[in-house]
Amino acid sequence: MINMKTFKHAILVLCAVLSGNCLNAQNNLAGAQLDFESTDTFFTDPYIDVDEWRDTPVRHRYIHGGFKSNGTRFSFYFPPKEQYEGRFFQYVTPAPDNENLVQYATGEYSISGFSIANGGYFIETNGGGSTDYTRVNQGQDPTIGAYRANAASAAFSRVVAKELYGGGRPYGYLFGGSGGAYRTLGGMENTVDVWDGAVPFVPGSPMAIPNMFSVRMHAMRVLKDKFPQIVDALEPGGSGDMYAGLNEEEKAALEEVTKMGFPPKSWYGYKDMDINAFPVLYQGVMAADRSYFTEDFWNKKGYLGANPPESLRKARLQKKSKIKASINMDKGVAMGLTQPIPESYRGSVDNSWRSMGGSEDGMPVAYQLEDGMPDVNFLGGDLMMLSGEAKGRSLQITKVEGDKVVLGPNAFDILVKVKPGDEVQVDNSNFLAAQTYHRHQVPDKEYRVWDQFRDADGNPIYPQRPLQLGPIFTQSAAGCLPSGKFNGKMIILGALLDREALPWQGDYWRGKVEAFLGDRTDDRFRLWYMENALHGSVVDNKDTHAIDYNGLLQQALLDVSAWVEKGVAPATTSNYRIDDGQVVIPATADERKGIQPVVRATANDGKRADIAAGKTVSFKVTVDIPEGMGQLVLAEWDFDGSGAFAHTVDLSGAKVTNNGNHVEFTSQHTFEKPGTYFPTVRVASQRKGDKETPYTRVRNLDRTRVVVAGDK
Repeated sequence: MINMKTFKHAILVLCAVLSGNCLNAQNNLAGAQLDFESTDTFFTDPYIDVDEWRDTPVRHRYIHGGFKSNGTRFSFYFPPKEQYEGRFFQYVTPAPDNENLVQYATGEYSISGFSIANGGYFIETNGGGSTDYTRVNQGQDPTIGAYRANAASAAFSRVVAKELYGGGRPYGYLFGGSGGAYRTLGGMENTVDVWDGAVPFVPGSPMAIPNMFSVRMHAMRVLKDKFPQIVDALEPGGSGDMYAGLNEEEKAALEEVTKMGFPPKSWYGYKDMDINAFPVLYQGVMAADRSYFTEDFWNKKGYLGANPPESLRKARLQKKSKIKASINMDKGVAMGLTQPIPESYRGSVDNSWRSMGGSEDGMPVAYQLEDGMPDVNFLGGDLMMLSGEAKGRSLQITKVEGDKVVLGPNAFDILVKVKPGDEVQVDNSNFLAAQTYHRHQVPDKEYRVWDQFRDADGNPIYPQRPLQLGPIFTQSAAGCLPSGKFNGKMIILGALLDREALPWQGDYWRGKVEAFLGDRTDDRFRLWYMENALHGSVVDNKDTHAIDYNGLLQQALLDVSAWVEKGVAPATTSNYRIDDGQVVIPATADERKGIQPVVRATANDGKRADIAAGKTVSFKVTVDIPEGMGQLVLAEWDFDGSGAFAHTVDLSGAKVTNNGNHVEFTSQHTFEKPGTYFPTVRVASQRKGDKETPYTRVRNLDRTRVVVAGDK
């Protein structure tokens, strides 16, 4: 006779062995009622509907659920028991989105894999449900999406963790970039005992929206034909004078955007640079200050449109036509007008906005008109409906190509009413007006980048709008107007090539924190600036100007957890100064501080080498890593500008001194074809010198110029 108790025990042991852990099917929580006491009455009834083991991207126990009383959903990714160290990491997307975004990311880009590898479980939520930014007044309490849905999910995760692992309260760490940085700051300021530490990265200030976009759009329009010479002047071996050859209007536009904080070297991406998230924000700006666009800008003294320069007159497009045909996604892709939004964009810092407020499935993505449009420098505009069911409404358009207009984020209730034969007007007047909106949004004097728009007495030189929109947008994203009075410990990351959240804004938050904490600031706060980093943590694989800073972000999370749990203070705040809106950092690692390696490369002992075809160039590289911040684990060259970085350096022959913090090596490359090349060396350090782990690789790069005779 079989002893059922012994048999059951044997099966459980076998399950544990096969699964590689001691958490197994005997404790499935789907449908279970766990004891949860919520401090937020909107989140009192959590449920679990999925509890299963998964092997992708790494072995973990996946638990999905939500709250019955509202639309909040969550996913928890728990490590095997022997890997668990009593902490969790929680990512905050730029806007509320989806709780299933990280499941198929692999390698260093797997946030859940990183969390599990470092003793923690991972949390993602839908923030209470996605937000359609084309609908300005949705009536939902912004605090839900900003931090309350995340906080309630984090609180319930601790109940689940105790059920799975036992033990005490897990430590919790929150992180998010761009709009997610606002949400992270809001969470840290408005909750208690939810998160112990945070890493907001690439944050904007309360005056960022729409002003950081408007000043960039103005420069993009005025300087369209001059970017090649501007970029070349700033490349290694260039003249260094980005104003050379510009007329007065062009100089003024470049100076204006630079003083507002746009990093000049970031113009290298001008060919592919669009107006980023402004199309998503445009409807809200229009709704908040419609008279600026419809009445004041083009008519009243003090606004650029009232006495427009020739470039503005030439850029204005106002042309009537009729709808000939609608173009769906498949046709739009076939015509080269648009592309589907990749799933990988969702939740990402740089591209998540592209999936916000889009048209529903089956709706038009473009229209063909009966007439072709003039060729102007078109950055965006409106398709005004002059007849038909949608008369009096307008649709946002992002591109004009001949007789076709490409749609931006639009409301479904307008799209369904548009029919062939409807009279329309293509009009970019409002987008042109938006390009100097920042001049009419001068805040108080703590925002020094606006000093260029003040007179000697500190008063605005341009007419001012009745509302400053930045704080309104910020409060909507963060659930409050963040003050710097946060709970826990925090490391903020700023990117020095950031085109969206211009770099000085990290310093803005440092100032707020110092006003709150005073001489206790170093006990709880750090600001690290990342050289050669854009707004997004992942760069295009052809980009040889910018680094992927994902590993640096991961290391910051580990450093803040060590700070909280063990009292190990992280690297000190970066050493920097701000000159006319530009963040300037020292040349050496010892002076610069932070955790990023500093790399310097020369070609034939200079930043520029001029050679004949078939000659070999000798490159010298020095890498300095801040003391105690790791060892060099990778160095690779891109010689041809492809972005492949196909030439990996054998570091076994490198000269290593200063306890591994200083590394020197040489490389050679022969250039057979005439042309101008920008050989780029990219390096990575790792805190423990681990060459195998995909995580916490802290990168930097440097560029040189090689001119091979014969280039036309």
